[in-house]
Order: sequence, then C-alpha cells, then structure tokens
Amino acid sequence: MNVLVIGANGQIGKHLIQKIEQHTSHKARAMVRRREQKETFEELGVESVIGDLEGSIDDLVEVVQGCDAVVFTAGSGGHTGADKTVMIDLDGAIKSMEAAKKANVKRFVIVSAIGVHRRENWMESAPYYSAAKHYADGWLVDSGLDYTIIRPGGLTNDEGTRKVKVAEDLDRGKIPREDVANVILAVLEDDTTVGKSFDLTSGEHAVEEAIRLI
Repeated sequence: MNVLVIGANGQIGKHLIQKIEQHTSHKARAMVRRREQKETFEELGVESVIGDLEGSIDDLVEVVQGCDAVVFTAGSGGHTGADKTVMIDLDGAIKSMEAAKKANVKRFVIVSAIGVHRRENWMESAPYYSAAKHYADGWLVDSGLDYTIIRPGGLTNDEGTRKVKVAEDLDRGKIPREDVANVILAVLEDDTTVGKSFDLTSGEHAVEEAIRLI
C-alpha cells in the first residue's frame, strides 16, 4: 500500500512515516511544506513531495496521484490564530479529500480531536479549533470516501505502549503520539474500520484488538 501522509513533518506524521517504512508491504510518501523538510526525508530514503494546503486542489491532486490511501495528520499548530486553523484544519482537510476523490484514491484516514463530534464537548479555550475539526469530519463522512476518523485525546511525547481505548465517546484522557501512529497503521490494514469514527486514549487493549471493538 502506498500511503500519502499529509503533515508528515509533524510529530504524529514522523512516527507514522517511520512505521510505514518499517512495514515490508507499505510505502510512505511524505507531504511537507518546505524544501529542507523534503530533503530531510529523502536523506532517510522516504519519497517526499512539497504540497500546500492553502494552494489549489489541482496541485494536491498531483501529490495524491498514485497512492492507495491518504492520511491527514496536518494541523495549524497551537500558536496560530483562528484564521489559520480554518484554512488548514478545515479547508485544507476538505481540499485534501476533494483531491483524493479527483485522483480516484478512496481510502482516507483523518486525525481529528476527542469529543469534537459533540458540540457540548468543544474546547472552551479554542472553540474555532473544535469547530474546524467537527466540520471537516462531517464533510469526510458525506464525501463518499472510505473514511476512518480517529479522535485522539491529549497528545504526549511518551513512548507508545500499544495499549489503547477506543469508543464513540470517551472521557478526556491522554495518549502518546506514537500510539496514535500505531492506530493509524492498524486501521489502514483493517477494512472493518472503513466508515468508523472513534475517540481514542491510552487504555488496556492492544491496538488491533481495540479497533475490532468499535
């Protein structure tokens, strides 16, 4: 499986690229924003392309072309304002979905945020972030793509344990970024996760067992 990782230079993206490349039957294509990032991945032997989520859909189609799946892990980051969040986390995500459809790539996995499917759970400190994730996820559900929506809790840089909890609704909790990457790879390999959306935190179940419970 050839997997385009949008947001490859982010922390989840880097974990995911490494895990895909370690898998004998998968190949990663890293989408990054800057030439120096592209060169870094290429030095590691990873195919990489420069793409702009604020650019045109047609340009993104060229980036997606030839892949079997798209994983959207991009985000505007915690230091940007509402305007950038809307342009990246919402519009950039939707452009990526539209590009996947135009390129005839059906499989699409998006990393969202815990609880955003219910407005009463939106972050009081940054409701625009929750709204962007909420509406991007909703567009994906209606897109006709073979989607999986992963809504992780608070992200940490702890080493992954491969022990997680998944459900439609979970109390807010934390999870290592590495384990989010483990779950992404697992759902790409399990067609029963197509059409599924779930909250995700650290837990007691092995990754493969947990995603079979949703």
